[in-house]
Amino acid sequence: MTIVLKSYLSGQWVAGTGRKSLLHNPTTGAVVAETSTEGLDLGAALEFARSRGGAALRELSFAQRGELLTAMASALHEHRAELLALGALNGGNTRGDAKFDVDGATSTMAWYAKLGESLGDAGFLVDADTIQLARNPRYVGQHIRVPRHGVAVHINAFNFPAWGFGEKAAVALLAGVPVVCKPATSTALLTARMFEILVDAQVVPEGAISLLAGSAGDLLDHLGPQDALAFTGSSDTGAFIRSRDNVVRLGVRTNVEADSLNAAVLGPDVEVDTDTFDLFLREVGKDMSQKAGQKCTAIRRIFVPRGSLEVVRDALVEQAAGFAYGDPNVSGVQIGPVATAAQQRDVRAGVQTLAASGRLLLGDGGVGSPQGTGLEGGYFVTPTLLEVDGPDVGVVHDLEVFGPVQTIIPYDGTADQAVRAVARGRGGLVSTVYTDDKRFAMRAVLGLAPHHGRVCIGGSKVADHSPGPGTVMPQMVHGGPGRAGGGEELGGVRGLHFYMQRCGVQGLKPLVEKIAGL
Repeated sequence: MTIVLKSYLSGQWVAGTGRKSLLHNPTTGAVVAETSTEGLDLGAALEFARSRGGAALRELSFAQRGELLTAMASALHEHRAELLALGALNGGNTRGDAKFDVDGATSTMAWYAKLGESLGDAGFLVDADTIQLARNPRYVGQHIRVPRHGVAVHINAFNFPAWGFGEKAAVALLAGVPVVCKPATSTALLTARMFEILVDAQVVPEGAISLLAGSAGDLLDHLGPQDALAFTGSSDTGAFIRSRDNVVRLGVRTNVEADSLNAAVLGPDVEVDTDTFDLFLREVGKDMSQKAGQKCTAIRRIFVPRGSLEVVRDALVEQAAGFAYGDPNVSGVQIGPVATAAQQRDVRAGVQTLAASGRLLLGDGGVGSPQGTGLEGGYFVTPTLLEVDGPDVGVVHDLEVFGPVQTIIPYDGTADQAVRAVARGRGGLVSTVYTDDKRFAMRAVLGLAPHHGRVCIGGSKVADHSPGPGTVMPQMVHGGPGRAGGGEELGGVRGLHFYMQRCGVQGLKPLVEKIAGL
């Protein structure tokens, strides 16, 4: 039976009217759910969240908001098995991929809950020290950060329906701002079930969380100067959002996380059969296989010194050829289907474009022979590895193929050429330098830093500790300049700043200090 998704707005479950959007099982192509948002009063929903949810959250301290996040994470964890199954049903996730998504959501909530506990009984942040502003030391200034009196609208991508909701919501709620979550329609089944669990558990104040399950409709038209908008998706859509009249005219605070041609740079010092090479191989392989390569942080470009090209190529091909792909419910399968039929078409077209400027080493972006039965309607893409002649092949720096596809790019072994080539991607979320040569690492990292939100260093001494560049950790910032959107999320307490207003308070020192809680 097809599930009918409802939205949770203004404190109640509501169904849209009109034409339905269909949600599919990527493994078989079968319809599993339908939804619509036509006819819903989104302006009223935003105002309800601002007035009811926002007011309730601002009355709470950081520690109390952290307790809410703990309760949310616990409620979701109790239904973990069900949520993992929905990740497979509507996302084509293997069990490991589903855990990466669902556990990523709850662990980020739990981490920010601990941060709330550490921030204690205050309800706002004090920014740096008191500043003397006149000869008389009693006239001072103090910067504070207070919750904005708006709503946080979160438009999330299809690849992480759980984590996308959890990591954004955790930060906004801890900052004291209510959340309206709009997941990508194609994989919204998992997010909708998470909201059902949270609403039934009654763990958050009324209006603190809202769900729009389907098209955004006129949602963005109702945003105002106190609201915040965080978007994850394509750079084209991000540009469209930023250019909307009310967003520009009213100064709606906007954060965009978009395309990223993340890179792995293998240093010339790294030899085969070393811990650093094993780390490089493992993390490159993980980013091809995990979530079928559908991660905004996944490695797309692999830079290999020409002197090591043949042996590294052989190792990468052997690894990729060993990945089992097919029905994610079949034991041993490591790569499931991509999420939608449109995504499958885009990946195939992208592989053809890359292959025209290089050569295929493994796979061709086609369906191949996935493991399992009854998969004729599924959205499968065979693991694909390509190679180009060098870093001057422009298409590899322009086109992101969002699937289990990577390209090997030989370079001359110098940090300078590697940096110049990686930078041609015009801004990224994360790239990694694999080396034990400190001089190479310093030159490469400092050269790459202006072009990225994160730069990782993979070496022998961290080989047993690195979670891989594809893992977004709440302690570190997530975002990047240029084509990556120019935004910044997470980063511990830094993430709260997006949802808070920094204000300089000037006046009599005892009064200013009392207001700031000093």
